[in-house]
Amino acid sequence: MSLSSSQKKTLRRIAHHLDTVVQVGDKNVTENVVAETDRALRDHELIKVRINSGERGDRTALGDELASACEADIVQRIGKVAVLFRANPKADPKLSNLHRHAGGA
Repeated sequence: MSLSSSQKKTLRRIAHHLDTVVQVGDKNVTENVVAETDRALRDHELIKVRINSGERGDRTALGDELASACEADIVQRIGKVAVLFRANPKADPKLSNLHRHAGGA
């Protein structure tokens, strides 16, 4: 799914105050990292991921790999943090960052 620039802008605004919920460490994108990211996206739809790699190119590649493995879109990258989005039509409004921070928009 390709997001429009206005959709990305709205998602960036919502994500601004979120904390990171997944960290990619020394072992890079493992099955456990993918599983935890998938669970977080299912529950929250919009999440921040911290990628602990020193090289910018490595962080970009790891973010792309994780987003692809979870069928998510990368909304934004700032330093070691990537914002991922995957819509869930059956999301719990109490858990979804979209519903809690944007009134369901």
